[in-house]
Amino acid sequence: MTRLSTVARGLITALAAVLAATAPTATAQATTGPGPHAPEDFVALRSVDPTIIQEMRYFTPHNFVGERIDGYAQPICVLTRPAAQALHKAQTKLLRRGYTLKVYDCYRPQRAVNHFVRWAKDLEDQAMKGEFYPNVDKTRLFADGYIAEKSGHSRGSTLDVTLVKLPAMPTRPYHPGEPLVPCFAPKNERFPDNSVDMGTGFDCFDTLSHTLDPRVQGEQRTNRLLLKSTLEGLGFVNLAEEWWHYTYKPEPYPDTYFDFPVSRKALTSAH
Repeated sequence: MTRLSTVARGLITALAAVLAATAPTATAQATTGPGPHAPEDFVALRSVDPTIIQEMRYFTPHNFVGERIDGYAQPICVLTRPAAQALHKAQTKLLRRGYTLKVYDCYRPQRAVNHFVRWAKDLEDQAMKGEFYPNVDKTRLFADGYIAEKSGHSRGSTLDVTLVKLPAMPTRPYHPGEPLVPCFAPKNERFPDNSVDMGTGFDCFDTLSHTLDPRVQGEQRTNRLLLKSTLEGLGFVNLAEEWWHYTYKPEPYPDTYFDFPVSRKALTSAH
């Protein structure tokens, strides 16, 4: 081998190393979906299964921020069609056992995630701490993984869901300014959600929300495992830190974070 070819080979090797070191990760490659409209394979859950209860918390002030979240123009659940169809199959199974699914959140626009991030950086705003994160210092929300700058919800196949025993009783409205009770308090003390007892309320920033936390036993654990086994049998994957969080796999859009608003118009205008 000549000295010239040796040098050339060294340069190529060095260049390859630089390219490898600077190659973007899968997360960095993820793009934000263009435009105000959804792709054609996004649907309103109600069009696939009208029996699933929808309590879209981020359309209301009853959430950890304390106000309606950006991007939620209507209180509807929007999902990719495969995720909605799989959820319909789960609902069919659960209805036979005397339960119904209830969703708290489905597709989440990037602008909503941005709203969460702005709120988390505002350390003065702790209006909802008493219910949603009583034991977590707000300075820890990013480090502890409760808030992030991207969410799987924005890809359209992730949802937050629980079980309700039939016949379903209505959940009373939340009144802004009412006294807050910790989300991990006994079920008869915390906000009166009509769901079965899962050990904590939805969006409870606490390790008790971990799906298989060993401190959660008895009926509460049975309820979590019923939800988990039903959904996992149909292609959903649970986030271990949140008993309510499930993603349908394979995702149609694993690397795209959409930002169209949650509205019927965003769906119908796209078709």
